[in-house]
Amino acid sequence: MSERETYEVHIAGLTRHFPLFEVAPGVRIAVFNMLGDTNVVKASAAVLAERLIGVPADTLVTAEAKSIPLVYELSALMGLPYVVLRKDYKGYMGNAISAETLSITTGKPQTLYLDEKDISLIAGKNVILIDDVVSTGSTLAGMTNVVTEAGGNISKVAAVFTEGDADWSHVVALENLPVFIEK
Repeated sequence: MSERETYEVHIAGLTRHFPLFEVAPGVRIAVFNMLGDTNVVKASAAVLAERLIGVPADTLVTAEAKSIPLVYELSALMGLPYVVLRKDYKGYMGNAISAETLSITTGKPQTLYLDEKDISLIAGKNVILIDDVVSTGSTLAGMTNVVTEAGGNISKVAAVFTEGDADWSHVVALENLPVFIEK
């Protein structure tokens, strides 16, 4: 078995090698998974928190699952509550608000759910959306739809990485990951 090709990144003073995976014929991405990498979570959160100083914010919102440690650390650093939009509805979530997304990593439609108990953390509040990687914008669109339907105002979007050559100038991000397209 050959060793998987990687892409080297320098993020928040750290160096990592992300494995390259094909997500569509002839299209590869460097996969960033911060789960279990406490040093990347803490360093990235510290830099993002610094860059978000002065942004009106009452609540941080993320989608399940890879960005949960990031939003937790940002919550602790910024002194703000956080909400995780779930990808599966549970009966205890009551009258949840939902929106559909299409993730580049799964290639399948997913639904994001805002638990009824968390609506009060968003309604009438300034919200910062948090993600690990902003790639197609589909997850952001889903999060935006949920927050808007709950009566919240999105004051900023923040992520560790953006991906590809789209205009991500509205996203506070530490770096941009290229998309590798075979010609």
